[in-house]
Amino acid sequence: MNYLAHAYLSFGDPDILLGNMIADFVKGNTLLAYPVQVRKGIRLHRAIDGFTDQHTLSRLAATFFKNNYGRYSAVFVDVVYDHFLACDTKLFPGDSLREFAQTTYGQLNEKAELFPVLFRRIFPYMKSQDWLYGYRTEEGISKAFGGIIHRAKYISDPRPAAICLKMHYEELQSCYAGFFSQLIAYCHTLRLEHS
Repeated sequence: MNYLAHAYLSFGDPDILLGNMIADFVKGNTLLAYPVQVRKGIRLHRAIDGFTDQHTLSRLAATFFKNNYGRYSAVFVDVVYDHFLACDTKLFPGDSLREFAQTTYGQLNEKAELFPVLFRRIFPYMKSQDWLYGYRTEEGISKAFGGIIHRAKYISDPRPAAICLKMHYEELQSCYAGFFSQLIAYCHTLRLEHS
């Protein structure tokens, strides 16, 4: 999953949120430098990624991107899932996504002293460009696809991803719909186990 899903699956806990959002930037034993609750967020992030990557519906969704992006296909699916989450009116009715995004930036900003160096660099852009709300828009999705291309070594064109999303929108939305409720239930189970 990408940033919006990780923020949503932190269930309003600022320390879990921080861990969930910085996990990709925390390597090896540096995990131990963080407070216990932040470490739980980092572990939650990794559990979410593992559950997502192994899920049958995520693997099906990745097949639509396979021809153009090979082993990076799952990363594009993460962004697509965030798009469908952003557009999910059951989870974000009305304008609540905008409010959720602003609350998330505020909670993260209060813990900025704990940001790893790379997250410290990207967070101002995330906030000023409103990445979390941006997953709802075509422009925001295009920027997210461009971000993948920017970080990847062997792919250079985000346009096929946008075309793929349009061509297979309903199939990808169906994958999200079948998958995400299971992911929420899985995360609630993890919370109960670790409470």
